[in-house]
Amino acid sequence: MSSEDLQLAVLSRAENVAVVRHAVAGLAEALDMHPAGVDDLKIIVTEACMNVVVHAYEDEAGPLEVKAVHEGDSLVVTVADHGSGFRPRADGERDSLRLGLPLIAALASQFEISGGPGHGTRVTMQMGLTEDGDAPAVQAIPDASEATEIKMPTGELVAPVLSRVISVLAARADLPVDRLSDAVLLGDAVSAGTGTGFPDGTASVAVEGEDGEVVVRVGPLLDGGAEKLRERMQLPELNGSIESLADEVGVESDGDGEHLVLRIGRASST
Repeated sequence: MSSEDLQLAVLSRAENVAVVRHAVAGLAEALDMHPAGVDDLKIIVTEACMNVVVHAYEDEAGPLEVKAVHEGDSLVVTVADHGSGFRPRADGERDSLRLGLPLIAALASQFEISGGPGHGTRVTMQMGLTEDGDAPAVQAIPDASEATEIKMPTGELVAPVLSRVISVLAARADLPVDRLSDAVLLGDAVSAGTGTGFPDGTASVAVEGEDGEVVVRVGPLLDGGAEKLRERMQLPELNGSIESLADEVGVESDGDGEHLVLRIGRASST
């Protein structure tokens, strides 16, 4: 995983497409992709994700996996599922694969689709940050869960991605404007503290927003990593801490390591 890669794992629900779109756009903007390219990127990511939502799983939502890889002058985005895979259509459907392929082909500099019955579908799309760029290798990512799971190397690109994801999920959870701002500030504080504490240098954050609250779960962290992250949220000049914006702050441990958990609800804790 390079210093400018992004992994997302969500459930294949229509409301999660916006989360993916904003996260990938946040990374693209942080990498200085030209504005028209960012707009096109949003469209093709939406098309590919909606294909998973509509066609991948028959009875209930399943994993929707997204990876964005930066190398050279390109950003390559892969959208994958573990559903039934694309299949030959009846004669009356030959004019469309129901994958938005014409639109993706028109906007992406390169794309490919792979998979089949029992193997899911993988759509890989390359976009130049300027006008041209070469495609890097694309790798698989973990399964999805109820939360939006973000994995990317620690560094300055964590902040724009995490901020966008938290903003979308806070709005979905119907948080008022002041609490949405608090949630984003907490996300920025988490991003600023992710330089240390992760076992392999990869920031791992899960965000879930529903029923009037947003829950941010950071980790797994090395032993003592959660407390160090809390220390970095201190504001000595104000004799306080940015974590006071959260309704609840806790440290949990499991077989993988420590997790710092922050919950932000509708009512301000201050």
